[in-house]
Amino acid sequence: MNLTKRIRKSASSACAALTVALLAAATVLTPTAGAQAPARFVGAITAISGTTLTVKTDAGQSYQVEVPAAAVIKRVEPGQKDLSTAQPMQFSDLAVGDRALIKLDPDAPAGAPQALQIVAIKQSDVVLKQQKDREDWQRRGVGGLVKSVDSASGVILLTSGAGATARTITVNTTKSSMLKRYAPASVRFDAAVPAPIDAIHAGDQLRARGTKSPDGVSISAEEVVSGTFRNISGIVSSVDTAASTLVLKDLTTKKQVTIHITADAQMRRLPDMMARMMAARLKGSGAGAGGAWSGGAQSPTGGAAPTQRGGAGQGSAGGQGGSQGGGASQWSGQGSGQAGGGPGGGQGPGGDPQQMLNRAPIIQVADLKKGDAIMVVSTDGTTDVTAITLIAGVEPLLEAPAASQSMLNNWSMGSGTPDVAAQ
Repeated sequence: MNLTKRIRKSASSACAALTVALLAAATVLTPTAGAQAPARFVGAITAISGTTLTVKTDAGQSYQVEVPAAAVIKRVEPGQKDLSTAQPMQFSDLAVGDRALIKLDPDAPAGAPQALQIVAIKQSDVVLKQQKDREDWQRRGVGGLVKSVDSASGVILLTSGAGATARTITVNTTKSSMLKRYAPASVRFDAAVPAPIDAIHAGDQLRARGTKSPDGVSISAEEVVSGTFRNISGIVSSVDTAASTLVLKDLTTKKQVTIHITADAQMRRLPDMMARMMAARLKGSGAGAGGAWSGGAQSPTGGAAPTQRGGAGQGSAGGQGGSQGGGASQWSGQGSGQAGGGPGGGQGPGGDPQQMLNRAPIIQVADLKKGDAIMVVSTDGTTDVTAITLIAGVEPLLEAPAASQSMLNNWSMGSGTPDVAAQ
């Protein structure tokens, strides 16, 4: 059922329908100036002037509407599906950043849109709900690369971790499990769409939330999000800080790839000693230094590079992910799925590589420069992708490309959460 049909329902069902329909609205476009407002619309309040609200919809259109004293204004909690428990609120309680469903008065004078009813969700409520969801995904969630899928039994096997910490996790799904799939070129959880278990393939990244077994090797999944992403290892050719993009030469395909960096991207730089310890760990060596380059290709530092690189692969349901979790409603607006940073301090070669990544310093686009070697988990694409996870300072790790990419994938799944939006 499309949005036009939904908004013809009663106010309570319209609220519920819009909550579901707006899950797919992830792309923010340029606002259309002077556009005629529809009978109902939903978006974020961007300005309040006197009794006039400016609301920007998730499609990027901005509308101004007068709010007369007779307008009915109600407040609902994030995730509420109807108005049965909605509470009255005052116009003065509305604030920039709040989400609002606006129903226009059909009897208002032409050319002067007036609100008949406003249903609002406070931004502060959204932030609190997002935080609770993030904590729940971290506490009750598992993530990794899909090893196999048994559609008949609903069992999905994941591989998680790298090196000595690698393990297999059994994800048990039922008909009541909520299965979602990331939209193409998206790292946002609230843009994920329902998809059958048959849409999940070996090599995909997947994160599940539910009841875990005491040993953590199985989970009864209430919610699952999966997607196909890409691994890229290469050398930075150029950086555009203003546009938050960089151009990378893929060491596998030898082609230039434009990488877009969003606010949800996880970006870290490995100190040299940490990178060498991690490389040794992944190669099964106790030494703290990386081995010699092999093969005839050129390495980032001018020597011989490995003959095999981590090419096309899988990415993260975190984002920002994951970014982006928790059965999100687009009432919540823009969630964030940043990776959780661990305590400071280094860790020896015997430590968990994923925990070591958590200790690496966070960086920004401006910290990157031409000639840097980086590893990226990104959306799927050939020449234009969006970064989910980016790690710089990876020269030693490129000596064990397969293990390094597996570690990076699992870290981006396990350290962050899906892009959480409030229910």
